[in-house]
Amino acid sequence: MISEKMQEALNEQVNKEFYSAYMYLAMSAYSNTIGLPGFANWMRMQYEEEIMHVTKMYDYIQDQGGVVTLKAIEQPPLEYGTPVEVFEQTLEHEQYVTSLIHKLMDLAVQEKDYATQTFLQWYVTEQVEEEANVNDILSPLRMVGEDKGGLMMIDQQLNGRAAPAPLPA
Repeated sequence: MISEKMQEALNEQVNKEFYSAYMYLAMSAYSNTIGLPGFANWMRMQYEEEIMHVTKMYDYIQDQGGVVTLKAIEQPPLEYGTPVEVFEQTLEHEQYVTSLIHKLMDLAVQEKDYATQTFLQWYVTEQVEEEANVNDILSPLRMVGEDKGGLMMIDQQLNGRAAPAPLPA
């Protein structure tokens, strides 16, 4: 069973994870609008991955005898700028999520909640991967800048991203 304080913090994170999904869906729509279907695909797959993350946390709260409290999700921006700016915002957002996960881990340690510490370790590892994946796209994007040929090549590569595999139970 999780403490009231841990339950409240995890519920807050559920909201942040839903926002992440919502933001990536908005970025997907924006990418389609500016004629970059590969970017749109990558963001759509990121949306699906975030939905899996939030579902995992939702289930954990309930599995620990907690109560899930769903709150309103903030509206994401409608426009994101150049492709480089889109991925810079993506990296900034993932770094923010990493800081939130670290705060949850700090709380779990403070609460001596070993089950939640073990649960959150998956998210800690996942955030390392998320930031690395964004950096792997951002580096070549910065190199090509506004070069349309280079941008189209990256767009084609991003179009190859497949739906995420289901998370282990």
